[in-house]
Amino acid sequence: MIKTKIYQLVENGSHGKKMNRFFDYFIMSLIILSVSAIILESIAEINLKYGNLLEIFNIISIIIFSIEYLLRLYISDLTHPTNSKIKSVLKFIFSAYGIIDLLAIMPFYLPMLIKIDLRFLRALRLTRILRVLKINRYNNSLNLIWSVIKEKKPELVVTAFVTFLILMLASFIMYFIEGEAQPEKFPNILASFWWAVATLTTVGYGDVYPITALGKFVSGFIALLGIGLVALPAGLISAGFINKVEKKHNCPHCGKEINK
Repeated sequence: MIKTKIYQLVENGSHGKKMNRFFDYFIMSLIILSVSAIILESIAEINLKYGNLLEIFNIISIIIFSIEYLLRLYISDLTHPTNSKIKSVLKFIFSAYGIIDLLAIMPFYLPMLIKIDLRFLRALRLTRILRVLKINRYNNSLNLIWSVIKEKKPELVVTAFVTFLILMLASFIMYFIEGEAQPEKFPNILASFWWAVATLTTVGYGDVYPITALGKFVSGFIALLGIGLVALPAGLISAGFINKVEKKHNCPHCGKEINK
């Protein structure tokens, strides 16, 4: 059956025959090349000399991505089974991958549909970069990281809340400490929030900084606090990732290592 063959080609490429794997590698290579073309377009000298070639490549890649999107719509009843074809199509369109696929090609077609001058919509062409997220469909490692993030969601939410709470407290404290000494730098609590973000993340841009003794003491304490607090989410994800990898390489019944 043609639909089944298309399904095996599009969805099961990495586990199928040589031609199926070729489709996977071809799409992944095209994604990388299309993102590279976007980067090259931003370089004035290269765009001036090779702009036409880059635009031709952009059109070709859009056509291929569009064909792939239509194929996924065609087999949506296999990838997103429901009791009707229309529901399956809608389920795919509004799925995470479906939205990413659509955003990857929409900026090319949108100007053709809108005849009036809405130049600000050209910014939507930046969503072409989202094509690179299509690699998730073919990359088990990224899916593994995403599963770790979902598993550690409660801890990450608590960490984010504590971080936000500290940022707010730091903003309040620094506003009342430095507000009189530097009204132009700390005019209100929202302005102080920018300083808190730059300090807690240890970025320290240097555009806003305390000049009073107490302000410097508080700033130093918050900077030290940020070293551990900002690194906490990374530690949680790293620990979860290592745990997942170890489980993946161990037999679920006896616990012995496999695939080594």
